[in-house]
This record gives sequence, structure tokens and C-alpha cells, in this order.
Amino acid sequence: MDFIKGTTAVFWKDMQAELRSRYAINTVLAFVGAALLLILFTLKAQQLPPTPKSGLIWIVILFAALSSLSRSFVAETERQTFDLLRIHGKPSEVFTGKLLYNFTFTLAVNIGTFALYIFLLGLPVADFLALTLTIILGTLGLSSVATMLAAIVAQADRKGAIFSVLSIPLLFPLILILVRTSKAALIEGLTPNYINDFWALFGFSGVSISAGILLFDYIWEE
Repeated sequence: MDFIKGTTAVFWKDMQAELRSRYAINTVLAFVGAALLLILFTLKAQQLPPTPKSGLIWIVILFAALSSLSRSFVAETERQTFDLLRIHGKPSEVFTGKLLYNFTFTLAVNIGTFALYIFLLGLPVADFLALTLTIILGTLGLSSVATMLAAIVAQADRKGAIFSVLSIPLLFPLILILVRTSKAALIEGLTPNYINDFWALFGFSGVSISAGILLFDYIWEE
């Protein structure tokens, strides 16, 4: 019960702080809106082959996430509450609460981005279950990696640059898998050829969350 209470407290603290400032919400909405309009009118995405069409959405989501998820711990140092959180919160509670917040925020953004992307490009949805799994597992993998890296760079001098440099190589395999599963969900339908890709998403999410839980104690204490 103490773990659940601590996790919930961290989650609601971040949620209330974001609802007051709306920094991440405004940043992500502006980036996603501009990127989708650029894709639609400049790149003429309707005329692209299926694979690039499925991949563009995750490139937009990746860079939108990089602009906001690093703040899950950076905001603590800016408000000078990092040490206070370290004193009153256990590492497992802090990591899980931050992960839950990042997942909830990113999931809401991803659902809205996918809905707008599908509407603007007039894409059919070949398999709703595959699309749901792709969005949820992709968001979980993205959030878990970003949460751990945000803790690592929180007290560095150039937080944003370091966060991006570390994130892109770690998230590159995830994006490649998500492009394939998105292609299955939106265009070709879920066939046996794509089953291994969904298992890979499960594996990536599981490994990244497990690594975060195991390593966060050392990151938090240092």
C-alpha cells in the first residue's frame, strides 16, 4: 500500500504541475500540428509508399516526445525540488510515478496524433487491435527509456542536448519495429509475418522497464 500511495503521489504531483503550467502540452501540440501540416502539404504524404507513410507518424511522435519527456526530472532541478523528492520518496516509487505520468501524457498525445494523421491522410485502419497494441506498447517503450534517461541528465549542464543524443540511439530499434507494426495496423492487416514484431515490442518494453527499475536506485542515489 505504501508503494501505491507513493507512486500515486508522484504521479498526481507531476500531473497537477503540468496542468498549471501547460508547458509540455503547449510545446507538443505546437510541434505536432506544425509537423503534420508540413508532412501533408510539403511532402505530399498521400502519395508516399506504405512504409514511409507508416514511419512518418512515429518520427513526429519521437521528436515531440524528446521535446517534453526530459522535463519529468529536469523540472525538479529547475524548481529546486530534486533533493526534497529524494528525501521523501523511495526510488522505486519515484521511478514508477514518473513513468506512469510520462506514459499517460504520451499516450494521450499519441492517440490524438494518430487520429489526426489518419484523418488528414485519409488512411484506412486495417486492424484496430494491431493499432491499439502498437500505440500502447510503443508509448510504453518510449516512456520507459525517456524516464530513465531524464533522471540521468537531470543535473547536467546541457540537459536537452544530452537527452536527445542518448535517446535517439536507444529508441532507434523501437522506431524500426513500430514502423512495421504500424504498416500492419494501417495498411496490410495483422498477418503471421508481423507477429514477431509485436513480440519484439513486448520484449523491448519489458526490458526497458526492468532495466529502469534495476538501475534507478543507483541513478537516484548518485
